[in-house]
Amino acid sequence: MALDALNTIDTETPALTLADKALQAIQTSIIKGELAPGSKINEQMLAQRYGISRGPTREALLTLERRRLIVRIPHVGARVAQLSIDELGDLYRLRSVLEGMACELAAKHISPTALMQLQRLMDSQEESLAKGDTYFQQDGDVDFHYRIIRASGSKHLQETLIGNLYHLLRMYRYQCTSETRPTKAIAEHRRIVEAIAAGDGELASLLMRRHIEQGRINTEKRLKALQAE
Repeated sequence: MALDALNTIDTETPALTLADKALQAIQTSIIKGELAPGSKINEQMLAQRYGISRGPTREALLTLERRRLIVRIPHVGARVAQLSIDELGDLYRLRSVLEGMACELAAKHISPTALMQLQRLMDSQEESLAKGDTYFQQDGDVDFHYRIIRASGSKHLQETLIGNLYHLLRMYRYQCTSETRPTKAIAEHRRIVEAIAAGDGELASLLMRRHIEQGRINTEKRLKALQAE
């Protein structure tokens, strides 16, 4: 999807309210760093930028605050969340535990259709890598994790990870992804899928936790380098 398309609200989409459209557009801008970390949130400016009234904009900002992409500081106001080493560690530790659990459940409950879709996603990622396309790091890789979380059958895990944690995680991943990571990450994905397909939840969980820890190490290294610049 083109960057301009992500920054423009599609007023022709009937399924979304104005607040939903504002939420999507502002959230994408935060995740991509177009609204810089730590920058002040100007409600009127955002409403003008996306061509909507301040009511839907305010509603979108409240949702982003609940998702921790916006923080409200006393006597300062609302600002875009800052990338932090400590928060990164907390985020990945919680993610490791929950996604390890999702793998165990997915190994027991995944449907043949969901497993086939997961395997097809792996084939697609490997083809993209062979062509030199690394954009999957932002979309495809997250989709890989989403599919396993959904396959777990746990609504609580889905709500906690997909509905909450992953919004902030995407900002870290998008802005701190290393170009050297994709090959190793895809190989790790393939082993996780093989363990789930074999019904070995314990192995799938172990491999997922190792995968996420390696991701944390790489993301932290990149974040430190960015902070040093």
